[in-house]
Amino acid sequence: MSLSLKTWIFRHSSTGWSNEALMLSYAKTGEQVLLSKLYDACGNDLYHFLLTLSDATLAKDISQLTWLKVIEKKHLYRDSGLFKAWLFTLARNLLIDEYRRNQRLVEEVDFDTFVAPEPLLNKSQDHLQCFNQALDNLPFVQREAFCLQQEMFSLEDIATITHNNIETIKSRLRYAKEHLRAQLQGLAEEQDV
Repeated sequence: MSLSLKTWIFRHSSTGWSNEALMLSYAKTGEQVLLSKLYDACGNDLYHFLLTLSDATLAKDISQLTWLKVIEKKHLYRDSGLFKAWLFTLARNLLIDEYRRNQRLVEEVDFDTFVAPEPLLNKSQDHLQCFNQALDNLPFVQREAFCLQQEMFSLEDIATITHNNIETIKSRLRYAKEHLRAQLQGLAEEQDV
């Protein structure tokens, strides 16, 4: 099969195609250059999202597993929404499976209340570290919803990624913001003492 020069240039240019179009084309052709473009466009965001829900090692491992799953499941991708939402859904499912498999969470996880342990900050640490600690102290589902919103996903996308309804997502976001506000205010008051 021969491609016209215009088609080849368009397909292999760094601009011009949405992530959705890249993935659809990758699903059909298996061209590695298309997967590379998807990775370049979404890889850092995926890792950052996973890092907010786990540690650096696990985030790296799950990120790699997610890209392997994209390769393995490329034929299942349908252009019914954002590619990034599909990617994050794969990653979230792999992360939860990993938590369960390694029994990091005793028996079944209650993700509504699960909080990763984090040492307390001392008064000399900066605001970003205070925010990160407050974020880490949120229950898993609140932290997840908040981080997805920070990744610019809509409420509908967050609901799809997390397999919940929109009202549940709104509630989790409200509680997350309330907890963050209270924790940051408490840390600020401790530093003033």
